[in-house]
Amino acid sequence: MTAYLDPGERFPRGVEVTPAMETIPWTPLTKPLSECRVALVTTGGVHLKQQKPFDIDNDGYDWSYREVPSDASATDLMVTHNHYDHAHVDGDFNFMLPTDRFRELAQAGVIGELGPRCYSFYGYIKDLEALAETSAKDVARHLKEDRVDAVFMTPA
Repeated sequence: MTAYLDPGERFPRGVEVTPAMETIPWTPLTKPLSECRVALVTTGGVHLKQQKPFDIDNDGYDWSYREVPSDASATDLMVTHNHYDHAHVDGDFNFMLPTDRFRELAQAGVIGELGPRCYSFYGYIKDLEALAETSAKDVARHLKEDRVDAVFMTPA
């Protein structure tokens, strides 16, 4: 008999600090999606090979992020993440950072365009309060600088 572990048991989550949120921040779109600039944000640990890898030795305490140009080639990307099986992502980065698919959506007129930068986090972060107070604010500021109207997020 084969025993299968629940995904939560294979990749246990140990969030230590969760920020208090009394309301869910939500901003409705003010124009059609076909006119929107869309950015991609992932927690899949995707980054350029030339960038500093996420700190998997300090497991759970790397809330930094990496900027990835939305026109980066798959041959320029890699994954640093040890809390999910990223074999499929290694074979096709569109599983986690679907830039090719979003360029196709822009070409088909479904979205306006893909923003110039994507953002990637190492998705195993135990201190969400530190993330909310530092990196998340930086990325939000960059998204505003890039005049992004909508964000598509891919969780790891």
